[in-house]
Amino acid sequence: MLHGVLKKFLMLIPTLIGASLIAFALIRLVPGDPVTNLLGERGGDPAVVAEMRSKLGLDQPVVVQYFKFLGNALVGDLGTSIVSKRAVSEEFFDRFPATIELSLVALFWSVLVGLPLGILAAVRRNSVFDYSVIGVSLVGYSMPIFWWGLILVMLFSVNLGWLPVSGRISVMYDIDPITGFMLLDTWLSGEGWPAFASHI
Repeated sequence: MLHGVLKKFLMLIPTLIGASLIAFALIRLVPGDPVTNLLGERGGDPAVVAEMRSKLGLDQPVVVQYFKFLGNALVGDLGTSIVSKRAVSEEFFDRFPATIELSLVALFWSVLVGLPLGILAAVRRNSVFDYSVIGVSLVGYSMPIFWWGLILVMLFSVNLGWLPVSGRISVMYDIDPITGFMLLDTWLSGEGWPAFASHI
């Protein structure tokens, strides 16, 4: 068993290197100059542009830039956000609780709905119900998740008006982030069940 775990761990290394190469290449393929994006179109004089390129390491060869990018990523330095001027790792950890909540709710619904439907489809094999469950599953699985998101926003927010179009909670509630987990923060803020239900 230890051999299998070690083998999987060793396979993770080339995968991470490949992912870092793809991420670095995609960043390099974004149109426009990062310095111009930071300084604006009018940019300023060439001395300021050269100083900024040097500060960001863009005056170095691409190979050196990649290894610097990789080294910084290994120690948790993912750079600074152009928009908020904060560390990307801080931005990531601020939003991570929302990702965990979304994952847990998705897991809950998949177990609550998917498991019983899968069991019933297996019991009634080759029936209309079985083929229906398989068909719906294939359609759901083969469509991109962002497309499902847009369709569900259109249905539940725009057409039915049941949910807000964006955000994690209705605009009626102003919840200060205490833990970052909105399910907990709605209770800790004293808003109680209505805020909790709005977040759900």
